[in-house]
Amino acid sequence: MVFLIGEYECKLDTKGRMVVPAALKRQLPDVEREGLVVNRGFEKNLVIYTRAEWNKILKQLSRLNQFQVKNREFVRRFMSGATELMLDAAGRVLLPKALLEYAEVGAELVLACNLEKIEVWSKAKYEEQMAAVSAEDFADLAEDVMGIFGEEGGNDE
Repeated sequence: MVFLIGEYECKLDTKGRMVVPAALKRQLPDVEREGLVVNRGFEKNLVIYTRAEWNKILKQLSRLNQFQVKNREFVRRFMSGATELMLDAAGRVLLPKALLEYAEVGAELVLACNLEKIEVWSKAKYEEQMAAVSAEDFADLAEDVMGIFGEEGGNDE
């Protein structure tokens, strides 16, 4: 499993292409051979997955009981818009227009690494999202989310 790090400001050209930043590309050694997958996120953003990570998600989805309506609806909705991305000779990927419209991404965007995936945000929405939580609120959130590890004792190595 590859955990990605970094936050990158990028620009789209008029055709909707984005150059994958070199520092991010170095973290994705198989990207030129295997490509990536982009899909809608849950918060009006996009999410880019490595092919290996996307395949893990597909495996999880395939185990859902398709006789249950909520499972079918979730899979249908989640898979809607999923698109393969391949780097061109200039190291660019073409982000689908429909997905860019969904996430309200204009010419300026932010790639925010989030463990094994890359979130794609309009620059304005990302700044708004990050400003929505104050430093004090973030400290409280950290205690709520990560404090449990101290209660369990030890670390997970």
